[in-house]
Amino acid sequence: MRADIHPDYHFITIKMTDGSTYQVRSTWGKEGDQMALDIDPLAHPAWTGGNAKLMDTGGRVSKFKNKYAGLGF
Repeated sequence: MRADIHPDYHFITIKMTDGSTYQVRSTWGKEGDQMALDIDPLAHPAWTGGNAKLMDTGGRVSKFKNKYAGLGF
């Protein structure tokens, strides 16, 4: 393998939306940097079971449903 072709792999701190932190190894930033997350498993509807609204701009969803109505969507 060729030498010096891999990025620097170091420890950073991840800050969750509730303020808790933990350390991981990453190629992002520099050693000791902190990454603050806006969306994480504590806040995202995919993990919390929240409801997301489907925005129908210009009737696109309606057109799709009408076009493929016989397929059971």
